[in-house]
Amino acid sequence: MTGIYDMTIIGGIGIDTNIYLHGEEIDFSVEMNFSENLDYVGQVGGYAARLSARLGNRTAFIGFVGDDYNGRFASEVLHDDGINHDALFIDPHGTKRAVNFMYPDGRRRNFYDGKGSMETKPDPMICNRILGKTTVAHFSIVDWARTLLPVAKRFGSTVSCDIQDIVTMNDAYRKDFIDAADILFFSSANHPDPTPLIRDFLKGKPDRIVMCGMGYRGCMTGTASEIRHHPAVELDTPVIDTNGAGDSLAVGFLTSYLLEGRSLEDSVLRGQLCARHTCSQKADSSHLMSSEELDKILRDKRFRVNR
Repeated sequence: MTGIYDMTIIGGIGIDTNIYLHGEEIDFSVEMNFSENLDYVGQVGGYAARLSARLGNRTAFIGFVGDDYNGRFASEVLHDDGINHDALFIDPHGTKRAVNFMYPDGRRRNFYDGKGSMETKPDPMICNRILGKTTVAHFSIVDWARTLLPVAKRFGSTVSCDIQDIVTMNDAYRKDFIDAADILFFSSANHPDPTPLIRDFLKGKPDRIVMCGMGYRGCMTGTASEIRHHPAVELDTPVIDTNGAGDSLAVGFLTSYLLEGRSLEDSVLRGQLCARHTCSQKADSSHLMSSEELDKILRDKRFRVNR
């Protein structure tokens, strides 16, 4: 299917507050810890939609914000990026928030406030209008998004789902997303060796692609023909913030593989470079990898592959 929108992102968007510790850990023996606190538009919707636009895709977004300052700010950011946000609905509980305690090596501890995510319902007519013109529909696992999975399938979009830090295959909350995905992304946070889980995700799905993000260990892909490890890539810029890395891996891969017709191997590499670049951005979704920057890094071979 070829639509007006190369990629539609379905999921959460909100304001992230990153708290950068000056020391290695929080000192709970004192009332006050000194830190650098930065706000920005983030979460899956913020990172995925903004990177999609930066990579040159005609991008739409379906999600919720509050009728508040943060919601208006997020809406303005999407507008300024040229992202269609006709399906940016109002959550009466307000705009989603996340607080990320950041460590010097880029690791985080996340505290997420999803506001009305378990209660809100998107307008079906507006969503149908957008998904009916969408080539790739990329879902995060916010609860209301599951109602749009059959819509995207009915219109012939390629359905991609990021199920994030899944613990077990027997996860009832994620089942709808797992069942619907043509391309499935997840994190290895709870799986030192994700091979068995990848193998399970491929059962009965000969055309499915599975990708597991593994941080500094790289990533793994699974297809009907093989399960393969891809070493991490390095740039000259330091890792200071891992927020959005998984979203960037997914969108970089989807853009290259589905929209540009590149090989699986090349698409993985391009996704990894997008993710590694995101890790060098401090509390910022405004300077994600552009298509021109990505092409230049590859052309000039300004990266290293960890072996």
